[in-house]
Amino acid sequence: MVDRWVQDHQRDSWRKQAKASGYRARSAFKLKQIQERHKIVEKGSLVLDVGCHPGGWAQVAVELTGENGKVVGVDLQSCVPVDGANLIVGDITDEHTQKIVLDAFESSTIDVVVSDISPHITGKWDIDQAVSLMLVAEVFDFALPVLRKGGNFVTKIFQGVGVEELIDLVKPHFQTVKRFSPMASRNSSSEVYLVCKNHGPKKGPDWKIRPAFEESLNERKGGLEPNEDIEPAKTTFSIRKRRSNDN
Repeated sequence: MVDRWVQDHQRDSWRKQAKASGYRARSAFKLKQIQERHKIVEKGSLVLDVGCHPGGWAQVAVELTGENGKVVGVDLQSCVPVDGANLIVGDITDEHTQKIVLDAFESSTIDVVVSDISPHITGKWDIDQAVSLMLVAEVFDFALPVLRKGGNFVTKIFQGVGVEELIDLVKPHFQTVKRFSPMASRNSSSEVYLVCKNHGPKKGPDWKIRPAFEESLNERKGGLEPNEDIEPAKTTFSIRKRRSNDN
């Protein structure tokens, strides 16, 4: 009960600070704290905000990039416009949406990708966590070919099965890959952010992240064979996962 009260109090505190500062959501402070620690965005940067609804991260990104930067956000849900940002409604895993996003930048490369994206939640943790990682892998597959040399990528992940495999696949593409938990998100022990810095386009392997990630999971003891009593999550992806005694 005491822990729950502390968590609720922290959430209320960040919400109040967000409202007082003019941000759409307390999650804006997550990006601000990531920036404070890791310096992922510079003035004049081209920033893609994946999963931008309700717009808090886009607000912070506009502040960080300044007048000479450009911020493009994309989400399945429409957002109230953010001054200085171009917010697009669409599925980032869809090729048509990807083209619209790249056209909005008027550039063949992007400096920074920040992603607070989450799948539709079913309430079944093992399914939701697995689908979330697959979605992150899909965003990597879009972003890596267009992320400039030296560019940065930040994404939310949920700790659990498959995280280490995903990190191992991503590491060859960046100079550093670290996990970071902002103060504003510590009410959720499973949520962390993967901070990938200094992209090296010519150093990384040429395979796609998602297929390689699926293969690495299937190589785990027990694999990912479906359990008939588990329904797939309602999202772009359909994944069924068998419970394992090793986890």
